[in-house]
Amino acid sequence: MLLTAIIIYLAITVGIGAWSTRLVKSSNDFVLAGRSLPLFLSASALFATWFGSETIFGASSVYLEEGLQGVIEDPFGGALCLVLFGMFYLRPMYRMGVLTIGDVFKKIFGKKIEFFSSVFMVPAYFGYVAAQLVALSLVLGSITDLSLTEGILISSAIVVFYTFLGGMWAISITDFIQTTMIVVGLVWVSIMIAQEAGGVSAIIAQSPEESFQFFPDSNPISWINYFGAWIILGLGSIPSQDIYQRVMSSKSGKVAVQSTYLAGGFYLSFGLLPLFIALGAKVLYPELYLENQQMLLPTMILAHGGLPIQIVFFGALISAIMSTTSSGLLAPAAIISENLVKPYFGERLKDKNLLWILRTNIVFVAIIATTIATMESNIYDLVAGASILMLVSLFVPLTAGLYWKKANAAGALLSMFIGMVAYLVADQFESMIPSHLIGLIFSILAMIIGSYAFPARTLTNDELS
Repeated sequence: MLLTAIIIYLAITVGIGAWSTRLVKSSNDFVLAGRSLPLFLSASALFATWFGSETIFGASSVYLEEGLQGVIEDPFGGALCLVLFGMFYLRPMYRMGVLTIGDVFKKIFGKKIEFFSSVFMVPAYFGYVAAQLVALSLVLGSITDLSLTEGILISSAIVVFYTFLGGMWAISITDFIQTTMIVVGLVWVSIMIAQEAGGVSAIIAQSPEESFQFFPDSNPISWINYFGAWIILGLGSIPSQDIYQRVMSSKSGKVAVQSTYLAGGFYLSFGLLPLFIALGAKVLYPELYLENQQMLLPTMILAHGGLPIQIVFFGALISAIMSTTSSGLLAPAAIISENLVKPYFGERLKDKNLLWILRTNIVFVAIIATTIATMESNIYDLVAGASILMLVSLFVPLTAGLYWKKANAAGALLSMFIGMVAYLVADQFESMIPSHLIGLIFSILAMIIGSYAFPARTLTNDELS
């Protein structure tokens, strides 16, 4: 019965994607939903940005091992990213009215930086999408006899078909449904866990002390690592096409700003529920915790939840992961099409041709992500790696380009390359300082040195507008 309900749910989701095709008339519709989303669709789309595998599977399993300090990156860093984006980045970029964040780099620094920023950005999404495919496979495997690889292949085919049809319109509409489903499902499961354990206080009383330690020890290294955890998603996802396309799909700048604040609040509030559920599940069912920490929540629901709660939970879970996967496919496909392919054709490329290039690149990204997914199955590590790549290469150039008048293309280029190289080298050695923090520091220094050493500058944002 559960499998039948899941199949029906998947069919409805794919049906929404097929119906959304009629709303797609141009590349702008496909990537940014025509910049016409109202507040409720825009906020739900932003809330769903990371609310998928890493929040429900990855963060909950890491939390059980390391406590709150182990999950500072997500959900706390994710919520921080949404708020910071709304406060400091959204307005100047929204006024540019461009299709991708690669276009933003072009507006600020010129075509060369557009190209390199796109090249640096695209690979980050391969691991991110791979994490979602692994999660979908794990869910399907928990209710069927599919192997991990078989589940990954089936999940990839479903999501590619759905994204191929409706683009951002399909993502936005299903995000609203998904948000409703995931909130209902998580609240329902939380109440069930609390009741079975004898109340929230009973769960807390049986939990390790470090489960609720939010701040690190007083030594400097602990605080450095703590800061490093905040910035992985908190800063690293700011220069991403994924969050850009969701924010810029809003019908106005005001709606976009309101959406980031609402989504940030919702993300933090409901992102804590999987942690509570996992903690309660560990207390109530320690034997399940020892089997597979990433699959603790689904296994618990299957073993101890009734059919109604199973349908709601798994429906919400699959919907959340599908939405995140779909958006993760669309983001690099948009960058490749708009910023790497389109410049070679110039005015000769008609919009209807660009639309088909977008759809073709969705398939291309999916093939690479599927390959990675079959080789690496740790969801939390896959997602963290994606954000780190953008943190050490793109965050500083974007921020400096928007807010530092002396920032120029030479500084941006050095910042990207030096930051990435410093991170990759530091990651090969054991250090008390996180390797991504070292990469960020070198990226900042390279931006400053490059901008002063080669002071020629492209037009500023004010001059361009």
